[in-house]
Amino acid sequence: MLVVEDDARIRVALRLALEEEGHQVEEAESGEDALDVTQRVTPDVVLVDIVLPGMSGLDLCRALRKTSDVPIIVVTARADTHDVVAGLEAGADDYVTKPFVVKELAARIRSALRRARRPETTPERLVFGDLEIRPDAGEVRVNDEAAELTKTEFRLLCELAAHHGMVLSREQLLERVWGYDYFGDGRLVDAHVRRLRTKIEANPSEPRHLVTVRGLGYKLQG
Repeated sequence: MLVVEDDARIRVALRLALEEEGHQVEEAESGEDALDVTQRVTPDVVLVDIVLPGMSGLDLCRALRKTSDVPIIVVTARADTHDVVAGLEAGADDYVTKPFVVKELAARIRSALRRARRPETTPERLVFGDLEIRPDAGEVRVNDEAAELTKTEFRLLCELAAHHGMVLSREQLLERVWGYDYFGDGRLVDAHVRRLRTKIEANPSEPRHLVTVRGLGYKLQG
């Protein structure tokens, strides 16, 4: 595991806490240092603070995503939706806000590891009007044009597609896509849905496929 944090006190505290959970931990105090670390080791999870000296945490996420599908959890003191979306768009899979409880962070790390290792068992091809999903190939096409989705967006879309026409609550999606419920934040689902709509809907403000069922959750329709 790689912890990228410029505050030495927080970084050391995180390392000690995560080592107690049984993880081997590498440290980096900047984005540049983190990239150097990934040249010599392959972390199974990366924890990234957004505010770093030099290269920002968001830029680090983008750089890592060019060569790796490693689960990335953004650690930030900023909790508004804009910052959450920025982190997800940069390639992060999840986020934790400061101050956080170590047990919560540990739960999210375990969930990230389970997601990374979990085999997919979905049909070869799913078609909903102009939307085509190929789970085995990891492809999504809209009007026969490839849509570039993050791994988490793809998992979310496949989960909704597997329950076509059914309403899935935020809590159900957190459990099935992210792998946790009690520690989950519904905004994580909302932010991914918004991003996903910009990639699969002709008019994201009036979605035809990924629709909101007020007070209940989301469903995918053809």
